[in-house]
Amino acid sequence: MSSSRRNFLQAAALTPAAGLSQVASPNDKIRFATIGMGGMGTGDTESALQTGLTEMVGVADIYQGRLDRAKERFGNHLYATRDYRQVLARKDIDAVIIATPDHWHARIATEALAAGKDVYVEKPMVQKVEEGIALVAAAKASGRILQVGSQRVSSVVYAKAKELLESGAIGELNLVEAWWDRNSAIGAWQYSIPPDATPANIDWDQFLGAAPKRPFDPMRLFRWRNYQDYGTGVAGDLFVHLFSGMHFITGAQGPSRVYATGGLRYWKDGRDVPDVMLGMYDYPSRGKMPAFNLALRVNFVNGAGETSGFRFVGSEGILTVDGGVTVNRVTRETEPGYTIGTFTTKVQAEFLRTYGEKYPPLRPSMDSMRPTGQEVFRPERGYSDHLDHHRNFFQAVKSRKPVVEDARFGLQAAGPALLSNRSVFEKKAFTWDAETFTARAIG
Repeated sequence: MSSSRRNFLQAAALTPAAGLSQVASPNDKIRFATIGMGGMGTGDTESALQTGLTEMVGVADIYQGRLDRAKERFGNHLYATRDYRQVLARKDIDAVIIATPDHWHARIATEALAAGKDVYVEKPMVQKVEEGIALVAAAKASGRILQVGSQRVSSVVYAKAKELLESGAIGELNLVEAWWDRNSAIGAWQYSIPPDATPANIDWDQFLGAAPKRPFDPMRLFRWRNYQDYGTGVAGDLFVHLFSGMHFITGAQGPSRVYATGGLRYWKDGRDVPDVMLGMYDYPSRGKMPAFNLALRVNFVNGAGETSGFRFVGSEGILTVDGGVTVNRVTRETEPGYTIGTFTTKVQAEFLRTYGEKYPPLRPSMDSMRPTGQEVFRPERGYSDHLDHHRNFFQAVKSRKPVVEDARFGLQAAGPALLSNRSVFEKKAFTWDAETFTARAIG
């Protein structure tokens, strides 16, 4: 067995799936429905079915073409409706996947919990912080399982990074840098619009929901991430992934101060959210983790193409997380050294005498050598944290054991992401309380 494989098998034991009971029988399936069959909803559905724990019963979407496509792809037996409430009313559905536009997350999740369903809700958990506070309370009162869809918390890569950081692999953490850059039309949410996107095939009023009333415009539906009415911009789409992964690795709950800036630099296609965004965050000490700073970046016009990752900077090295984990260590000098060139000859001699007493020369030995260099940890080819995340959810549905990315964890990641948007639009810094989920403008 390779050291890489052995390390990742050990790390896998640290992921949320560990300790959850297995399905008693291959015929004992969790019956689920997907609400919102866009790209993410379809991907979630595929992963849910690949776990081997589930049976798909129904689907809801406000566009008829996606209902028809769901039947083509997952079976003509599916119950299909444009009204998600009809899915929630069915007694033969145990759990739902919610992959709608962001402005529907909180309402559908709350209603699903009240209907006795377990809930997998895509990130960001909510569009507004106050919705999240209510959803945290609803999840707790319901006794149901709720998991948010940021898959990094289920990744063996991130579990390995967590283990290494906690073991002191890079010394004392002081800075985290994270980024997610793109340079393509699809990466910037210019998704294809079907030629049959007509009022007859789309329940436009259902799509709008509580959002401002507007005339029928299929671009606002199929490219909803571009608009504040329905989405949460790059912060809610991508910052929240970075917050989730970083919180899992460090055990942090959230920053105490938030400041973000950005703008619309290139994709001037009618959207009203930035395509370049930068955020700075102060994290207080918590437990054994010291205080540190976080810097986030998303750039949809990066000429280098799509890149994403983390750099955890410590006193003894750097831990990089991308498709795997890399640790680069440096040798930290045990002596402070000296700068005595401007002292008189007599003072220099006295300084060197006392310095030599405090730091006597060491003879080279095995004990005096310290590990340096680089260690690389990679998962097996084809590994999918997205699949692991769905497996963890459905195993929790079976076992009734809690998940890591519950409603509280979800809001602790979504809160500073949503506050980043406010910081950009209002040009203010904010304090953030990750315990009470409250913010206050600074100045």
